[in-house]
Amino acid sequence: MDFISKVTVVPKIPEKIYGIKELSENMWWTWNYKAQQLFEYIDKELWHSTQRNPITFLKRVEQKKLNNAAEDSKFNELYQEVMKEFSDYMNESSNTWFRKTHSTFKEGKIAYFCMEYGLHESFPMYSGGLGVLAGDHLKSASDLGIPLIAIGLLYQKGYFIQKLNSEGWQESIYLDYDFSDFPILPAKDNSGDEIYVDVDLLGKKLFAKVWHVKVGRVSLYLLDTNLMQNEPEDREITSTLYGGDIEMRMKQEILIGIGGVKAVRKLGYNPSVWHMNEGHAAFLGLERIRELVQEHGLTFQEAIEAVRAGNVFTTHTPVPAGNDVFSISLIDKYFGDFWPKLGASRQDFLNLGLEKKQNSEELFSMTILALKLSGRSNGVSRLHGEVSRKLWNHVWPGIEWLEVPINYVTNGVHIDTWLNPKLQEFLKEYLGADWMSKIDDPELWGKIDNISDHELWEIHQQLKKELIEYIRKSIKAQRSRHGETVEQLEEVNQIGDEKALTIGFARRFATYKRADLIFSDEERLKKILNDPDKPVQLIFAGKAHPADKPGQELIKKIYEYSRKPEFQNKIIILENYDMEMARYLVSGVDIWLNNPRRPREASGTSGEKAGMNGAINFSVLDGWWVEGYNGKNGWAIGDNRDYDDLKLQDKIDSVSIYNQLEKQIIPMYYEKEEANISKEWVSRMKESIKSVTSYFNTSRMLKEYTQKLYMPALEQYIRFSSNNYKLAKEFAGWVKLLKENWDSIKIHVKLDQDLTGVKNAEEEIGVKAEIYLPGIGPDSILPEVVFARLKDGKIVNIRRYDMKLIKEVQKDTYQYSVKFKIEDRGEYGINIRVTPNNPLMPHKNYLMGLVKYPQ
Repeated sequence: MDFISKVTVVPKIPEKIYGIKELSENMWWTWNYKAQQLFEYIDKELWHSTQRNPITFLKRVEQKKLNNAAEDSKFNELYQEVMKEFSDYMNESSNTWFRKTHSTFKEGKIAYFCMEYGLHESFPMYSGGLGVLAGDHLKSASDLGIPLIAIGLLYQKGYFIQKLNSEGWQESIYLDYDFSDFPILPAKDNSGDEIYVDVDLLGKKLFAKVWHVKVGRVSLYLLDTNLMQNEPEDREITSTLYGGDIEMRMKQEILIGIGGVKAVRKLGYNPSVWHMNEGHAAFLGLERIRELVQEHGLTFQEAIEAVRAGNVFTTHTPVPAGNDVFSISLIDKYFGDFWPKLGASRQDFLNLGLEKKQNSEELFSMTILALKLSGRSNGVSRLHGEVSRKLWNHVWPGIEWLEVPINYVTNGVHIDTWLNPKLQEFLKEYLGADWMSKIDDPELWGKIDNISDHELWEIHQQLKKELIEYIRKSIKAQRSRHGETVEQLEEVNQIGDEKALTIGFARRFATYKRADLIFSDEERLKKILNDPDKPVQLIFAGKAHPADKPGQELIKKIYEYSRKPEFQNKIIILENYDMEMARYLVSGVDIWLNNPRRPREASGTSGEKAGMNGAINFSVLDGWWVEGYNGKNGWAIGDNRDYDDLKLQDKIDSVSIYNQLEKQIIPMYYEKEEANISKEWVSRMKESIKSVTSYFNTSRMLKEYTQKLYMPALEQYIRFSSNNYKLAKEFAGWVKLLKENWDSIKIHVKLDQDLTGVKNAEEEIGVKAEIYLPGIGPDSILPEVVFARLKDGKIVNIRRYDMKLIKEVQKDTYQYSVKFKIEDRGEYGINIRVTPNNPLMPHKNYLMGLVKYPQ
């Protein structure tokens, strides 16, 4: 039949419950399980088949079911409760932690840039930990009322869907998404017009549309180049997350950095703080410099100081290979017409990110660019901060790694998102209905000890049962796709034993994470898994990057183990690890296994999610677990040190895994007493919930970012930008003066006594020096004695003693002295140095490379 026209009909939401449309358009529902229950109540099967996506759900639900829900008293009671909670939340901006803590705050936004955001599995704009952390960051910023906006890219195909074929090889499948199925709307300006930005790219304009995502009180803006006004190859820039070659990565990073700043301006914001979450967005610093040079008349150096004042940078990568670098030829190609706009020479521009390799090759590092254009930088755990200071020591020549100004803020996770709803409700009985708003209260966590062992164990068993049902459903779908027989599919119902000790290992399949470490001694593992009286099962999940062949081979290797008769139903590997699967795993397993090659795990938040759900961490002392492990809340694999011999490290760690499983973990789990419960095991579950939830959460994390990084950066930027950037100009002039005269500084040491040989502890030492400061003067420098404790010839600690100005000996030459005591025995090194000194510097060693020692 021929039709004169076609029409698409969507359900009409009854006016009585029309608020669910507003609810569907704000990601607040993703961390409020009662809001999710609203949609599930209307049509449970459809809710889950649409991947719990309320936008798609409301398009596809039957009109009759919507009408029935509107007249259902139970539904209306829940609806009224949820809508009141949502309305109160959105309107309580004056009663938030931020407003209470910073009541005098009047100006400036915090602009947060990240390449990916993991808000929910129905909005697949994330690949893994970085994106999920960014999503949790936005949720807690919303909860705390932090004035933050976020910038990213909107990917037409997102990240890949992972399928495992019948041989265990990963297949990477990309879907073309319909943006009308996402909770996004075109961003609009004050006139109501849709916002587009353009970026100069190889002599042409690249256009991007700006989309708006509501994340509670926070706004996330995403750029999309899939537009008719762009050439076909440019439409692909926002096609896939981390897809394409190095040149595609360059284009994406130009778009998020330069295009992101332009989007912020068109949206009408004037942020005081710009936070780069990883180095991908570091080009934003260049665009901000261009604005100041071309629109405010600052010089290149003046603009750098103004930009640095408000920039914050978080590095997540503990190894050089994980940091983005571009060839100089590629930089010339894409930025050859850009540095003249900055009033900079080519070399000045390249120096901002120049990385010189041992083979004399020169590259442009996005991490170095971010470090050089940020006044404040941090790693994501205490150990990662230390690793980062060592890794980037060369960016601060003249100082030891201990003094490199890279701080740390240990990652956390968003409790409302990751703590299972059943546990949330259960904990209300013991901690109070409002316990989640009191997580900073130390007295709250003592109440965990009063929890009924039996009740906690029963809830965990329910969650384990839900995990096993999920596993069976997932594997049945996978094997059905492989064409297995009805009989083989029936065998899937035998997979997963609710009574067995269940160990989960789920993360990105990168080789340094050593997913196969537990297979180092296959015979020993067989005995562990196949003990009929004390059964153990292993669950694996994770994706490997499509270009990571070794990672994909690891997946195949574990898949092959899972199909061996001796490991049948004992080793399980799941495909397409995402946020939904993660929620089942972290709440359903008994043990969370993590064995990266220390110190290559920057943080590792999956263990935090598991720990707060009562799963017990069994992990290498790396990332967050170095801080989290207290001896009562889990087990440590190996020891608290690094190895140069990787084979030895693997051997020691694998033996540690087997020994502890055999001698401690498995016996404790099966040492059942009354009510068939292991009291010692439940005690560790309680300690895990207590120790992890109370500290390793994004509420604490965001408060630290605000107090340690955001507010100091905001205050410095406001000072530097006031009165047409008066202080920024003065500071840049002072820096210029220092650099012009720095090489002429001369230090002549005059010791009160011979410092070689043996000295007694608490013996006073006097040091004098005459310092020649042509063109600089004593007010601009800080002479100090550096007192370094040595162990095996390496510096393990540094103390600094400021030297006092005594007198001017002759023109431009000044005498300084200091006295101090050696407090303890040991081997020490002593030296004198001069560094810049200015009250406008946010921290010591702010100016890279300006350090002078005696010659």
